[in-house]
Amino acid sequence: MSPALGRVLVIAPHPDDEVLGCGGTIARVAAQGGEVHVAVVTRGCPPAFTEEMTQRVRCEAKAAHACLGVRQTHWLDLPAAQIAETPHTTLNTALQTLLREVMPDTLLIPFVGDVHMDHQLIFLSSLVAARPVQAQYPRTIMAYETVSETNWNAPYVTPSFVPNVFMDIEATLARKLEAASMFASQIKAFPHERSIETLRALAIVRGTAVHLRAAEAFVLLRNVI
Repeated sequence: MSPALGRVLVIAPHPDDEVLGCGGTIARVAAQGGEVHVAVVTRGCPPAFTEEMTQRVRCEAKAAHACLGVRQTHWLDLPAAQIAETPHTTLNTALQTLLREVMPDTLLIPFVGDVHMDHQLIFLSSLVAARPVQAQYPRTIMAYETVSETNWNAPYVTPSFVPNVFMDIEATLARKLEAASMFASQIKAFPHERSIETLRALAIVRGTAVHLRAAEAFVLLRNVI
């Protein structure tokens, strides 16, 4: 699978989205010798977030990425929960610059139907940055699901997450859950969606949909062969 995906870049609106959505895939690609980059687009800014809170989450992310085998983490430092107020050209340019630097073969991005506006706008700007009119562009683009964001869409009104790609993560589910547990400031107690039990249950549900023990699900947006 690693050679098929090539160099992978995961776009995370906020720290932990990448682990919740595709931590098992990241660990699988890394374990097979593949190169995975993670870009965290935003950082918490006052008054909603103190510098202490922001640095704590960043330390948690660094530990989680090391656990998963991420090659490099890129911090874009745009304001969290304020992407709608950020000039669209600023977000586009940041992601375009990133893609030119990393030159990924596969791009994993948040889903357009996520309830969080940051996710929606980053989805759109990721597609702008990955337009196939450049000498180098991602041949494969897939959207991942994020618990407590993707599933809270408005059915029949906003886009629903209907996966058509399933990644077998039976061998790396434990590593994903270990990485998720490193986000002590973000992970909650069950039955909260952002709990270890929920992540395990979702992996089982997605897996059994295609007769696997555990999987992560994606929506394929582009695949140039």
